[in-house]
Amino acid sequence: MEPVFELQYALDTFYFLVCGALVMWMAAGFAMLEAGLVRAKNTTEILTKNVALYAISCTMFMICGYAIMYGGPDGLHAAVPFLDGILGNGVAEHEDTYAPSADFFFQVVFVATAMSIVSGAVAERMKLWSFFAFSIVMTAFIYPMEGSWTWGGDSVFGMYTLGDEGFSDFAGSGIVHMAGAAAALAGVLLLGARKGKFGPDGKVNAIPGANLPMATLGTFILWLGWFGFNGGSVLATSSVDNANAVAVVFMNTNAAAAGGLIAALIVARFMFGKADLTMALNGALAGLVAITAEPSTPTPLQATLFGALGGVLVVFSIITLDKLKIDDPVGAISVHGVVGFLGLMLVPVTNPLTDDGGASFGGQLLGAVTIFVWVFVVSLIVWAIIKAAIGIRVSEEEEYEGVDISECGLEAYPDFSIKS
Repeated sequence: MEPVFELQYALDTFYFLVCGALVMWMAAGFAMLEAGLVRAKNTTEILTKNVALYAISCTMFMICGYAIMYGGPDGLHAAVPFLDGILGNGVAEHEDTYAPSADFFFQVVFVATAMSIVSGAVAERMKLWSFFAFSIVMTAFIYPMEGSWTWGGDSVFGMYTLGDEGFSDFAGSGIVHMAGAAAALAGVLLLGARKGKFGPDGKVNAIPGANLPMATLGTFILWLGWFGFNGGSVLATSSVDNANAVAVVFMNTNAAAAGGLIAALIVARFMFGKADLTMALNGALAGLVAITAEPSTPTPLQATLFGALGGVLVVFSIITLDKLKIDDPVGAISVHGVVGFLGLMLVPVTNPLTDDGGASFGGQLLGAVTIFVWVFVVSLIVWAIIKAAIGIRVSEEEEYEGVDISECGLEAYPDFSIKS
């Protein structure tokens, strides 16, 4: 290698790895957020799900997911030589300025993020091992397939190539977040609502989370990790142009989160008469999801407004899903699904389709429909098979007592339990 290229290679590889580590830290954010928003009797189980799904995601994506996503129609056959590279020195002949192993690491933490979205939506009433079974299929096949049509550049069943149709998703508002929400929605529809969530008269009963400080900490961790999520998607930082692009992405990511939180807090104040912390937290996350599809082209003001749109939308979406009796304990379907779609549709506003790239509204809609239909339909089939085979919901008695005891055999807060 030439000395200049060696330095560029080292810098870009190091940057990729650091950003990947930040995205990995988002797993802690999801764990804390979800543990804070469920009841105390379900805390251990939700933490077990989050730590285990990360391990499952890493393993299944290594075995076949990465090869499917980036290996084209022959992706499965590419799995073995790819593993050769990972188990060896991870150096291959290619035109990129970063190590292939760094690319794998950065991609695998995105898979875990998509699966984490599912965890919160099905909380407090799903069987633990049924969730693990779905995690295997989601991370080994469902996500990699839609990823191959988007970031992988393959055609959708030979019919059309999304990139050629004017579809663009910079860091995954649709590819990661809406996909995770689609899988979650399919599971929630088959799973049903928690006992006591909806009254016989149609009334929606609030079920408060047990630890809002923990949920707030989780949100801050996710906010931090998102700089790696979006910033790392620039893919390089060793040139002036790339360094400037990274700085813009960081700035806009932060601005969107702030805009989302402020907007959600204001809307909640007008609707409920109180400053609702949970809506504020979801507003910040909604702002982050909204900007993820294109954080490099908006101005800071535009990024703030896009985040604010996400913050407003997520409040109304959470309320609407409750009215439809779709029980999502942490608001994941609204934050990542509904606002993920919004993020995709905002891309052409600042990055319209030209000969050099960009997106069109038609292309974005086609991409969104493709991702949602694939993930939702296949997930619904997989959830249905798991339900028929081993069941997906705990018994009514186990749900009443809390899934910590029935699924994990221990409590998160034993010192505060009421003993008979």
